Amino acid sequence: MAALAGRRVADVGKLSTILLFLPPALLLFTLFVVLPVGEAAWYSGFNWNGFGKPTNWIGLDNYRFVFDNRAFGTAFKNNLLIIVVSLVIQLPLALSLAIILADRFRGSVALRMVFFLPYILAEIATGLIFSFVYDGDYGLLAAIYKSFGAEAPHLLASPQTAFAAILVVVVWKYFGFHMMLFIAALQTIDRSMLEAARIDGASRWQSLRYVVIPSLAPTIRLSVFFAIVGSLQLFDLVMPLTRGGPSDSSHTMVSFLYTFGITRMRVGFGSAVGVILFLICVVFAFTYKRWIMRDE
Repeated sequence: MAALAGRRVADVGKLSTILLFLPPALLLFTLFVVLPVGEAAWYSGFNWNGFGKPTNWIGLDNYRFVFDNRAFGTAFKNNLLIIVVSLVIQLPLALSLAIILADRFRGSVALRMVFFLPYILAEIATGLIFSFVYDGDYGLLAAIYKSFGAEAPHLLASPQTAFAAILVVVVWKYFGFHMMLFIAALQTIDRSMLEAARIDGASRWQSLRYVVIPSLAPTIRLSVFFAIVGSLQLFDLVMPLTRGGPSDSSHTMVSFLYTFGITRMRVGFGSAVGVILFLICVVFAFTYKRWIMRDE
């Protein structure tokens, strides 16, 4: 009886702790998520330039204008392409390098630092650096081409190559972050499992496939989450490199929102884009959660 009473007191204490911390969390969530999204949804119903009170109610027309806009379709496809490149190229590259550099050898720490350094750089700084690298007249790429007696292409000036050039920067910028995540996870793998696999005659590839990769599953899922969220949010690399051009060919959804909604003072239109992007993120979050729960 005393044990039951003690358990009830403990449960009440846990509930009190939860109730103590719940209101501040709900307040912050309301201030920084619910209210901004609600305000954007409200503004999306107006043809409004951001000055004065919105009065010209047009209902869902802004959403129709967004989906009818060719540049938004291009931006949406570009975001999907970033996700594909991140999952198919960036993460496998990061995992491969992590497996190599997880073992201590001469120069391994220096290589880790070199590969991680791009992630430390600010996105704007990275974009400015590569805008010089890609410059077809005076940049590093131009110097390399000229050393072979060839004329350098203007990658950022062509709709056919501008976004591909951005994708290269995305991989270069972020693979080091995922590599360090994988290296940290590799350090936690029980060495006795690898030793047991070796004693049982498993090759290095078999140990990697049946011991290492399954042990990294939680970290891989986390990296997938970061890669997709980062791909949906990409903005700071696009603006210094191309500003979404040429001919709106390299926009992401966020740069499209900024260009068409903010700089062109179509706040209602931009709010509609923001609501659409928010809904895409919500769908991804629920899908990701179901995937995690299913695997667990």
